[in-house]
Amino acid sequence: MSIKLISRYVGIALVFEAIFMFLSVGVSLIYGTDEGFTPLLISGVVTLLFGGFPLIFVHSSGDINLKEGFAVMVLSWVLSCIFAMFPYLLYGGEFSLVNAWFESVSGITTTGSTILQDVEALPKSLLFWRSSSHYLGGLGVVIFLLMLLPSSSLRTRIYKIEVSVLSKENYQYKTQQSVRIIGSVYVVLTVVTIVGLVLAGMPFFDSVNHAFTIVATGGLSVKNLSIAHYQSLSIEVVCAVMMLISGLHFGLLYMTVAKRSLKIFHSPIIRFYLASLAIVTLLVTMDLRLENEVASWGEAFRYASFQAISFASTTGLVNADVSHWPLFSIFLLMYLSIQCACSGSTTGGIKVDRVWILWQTFRGHLRKMIHPNAVIPIKIGNHIVDAELVSRVFVYVLIYIVFIFIGVLLLSVTGLDMMDAWSASIASMGNVGPGFGSCGGLDNFSHFSGFAKLVLTAQMLFGRLEIFALLLIFMIFRRSA
Repeated sequence: MSIKLISRYVGIALVFEAIFMFLSVGVSLIYGTDEGFTPLLISGVVTLLFGGFPLIFVHSSGDINLKEGFAVMVLSWVLSCIFAMFPYLLYGGEFSLVNAWFESVSGITTTGSTILQDVEALPKSLLFWRSSSHYLGGLGVVIFLLMLLPSSSLRTRIYKIEVSVLSKENYQYKTQQSVRIIGSVYVVLTVVTIVGLVLAGMPFFDSVNHAFTIVATGGLSVKNLSIAHYQSLSIEVVCAVMMLISGLHFGLLYMTVAKRSLKIFHSPIIRFYLASLAIVTLLVTMDLRLENEVASWGEAFRYASFQAISFASTTGLVNADVSHWPLFSIFLLMYLSIQCACSGSTTGGIKVDRVWILWQTFRGHLRKMIHPNAVIPIKIGNHIVDAELVSRVFVYVLIYIVFIFIGVLLLSVTGLDMMDAWSASIASMGNVGPGFGSCGGLDNFSHFSGFAKLVLTAQMLFGRLEIFALLLIFMIFRRSA
């Protein structure tokens, strides 16, 4: 492998991260040079130097192979997390080394868990940096990198590694077009969300930060009580609508607007996703009202619909304390935390696409038992899913569940009860953020041990990179050694 070439392309990703740090420095200046100015400035300079050094001294000629492409992708993510923790470490306060790493990984992987007991005590510049880390990680540090790569063949190789094959099943564009479309949709959704939140009555600074976290389906809020702080139905509606849209396939969103059609609703994946949200919302609404957790059916629907969308989209914003909801509602929301939303979006989890393929495979197996000689293909709409992809889906889901079990096992060693261990493991693997019990949306992870936090950050990275990329890079470096 060419270490020089790998370092050059990873350096581009770090330069983008430095740009967001300097934007946060600008926010500090706007608000009177707050306490985050020096930590962010130093971190920005250090990150820029590390990222820019190989760009200056490593020649740009040369293409990379598949192994080097995996190395570029994984190292871009991991190093982005490492450099993203510098502002927290330099700021101090609650940010010990482990806590800074946890907050950094949670931000870059768009998980949205936090160790902060008082979020609002942070200076605005650091709050903006937390949201910016979401925004950088939501689009994907590698997508930022792809925007600048000169070689179309190189861009294609890395794109195929970074973007799940599932996201291409209903949507066919060349790599260069796909990168441009993803970036355009991302920015447009951000602007629309900011405008919507401002019109709904949220302050501009809060609107920008929450737009970053909503479109990136992250969850780090600038308020201790998350969206519940505002006690505003109009703000909750804007958040819910934009979380729902951000959980859909960006390519299909683009096609819907560009071709002015509702073809997006022809996709069985989209219909299955929306149907699962509707069913869970209905059941949770009934459970909350019948268990007298709320005063009216309208209030029950308000909380149930918001939380169903928030957990399914892996955003993790909350408008109520779900940790004390009935167990039936909690299990339903846990299911959405595992299934999550659509591939081709910024969400984590297994992805509803894989769940759909599993369901269709199950149906086909039953039909095959009745008609042994029948040929029953697995389809997504009119597109036949090849047997290799079906096999990969089964393997991925199995490994995903195994990783959740391993996480629960390791967390239980630290003394956590089963609710905390299960919900934290599921939320971290799915990049959802808040769990239930003592790590709910209105709580935090500060009371978790250092070992538990390291376990959860490992799950965040494995979940965000969809497991195989990290496993493959370990194998590549082992064989290279």
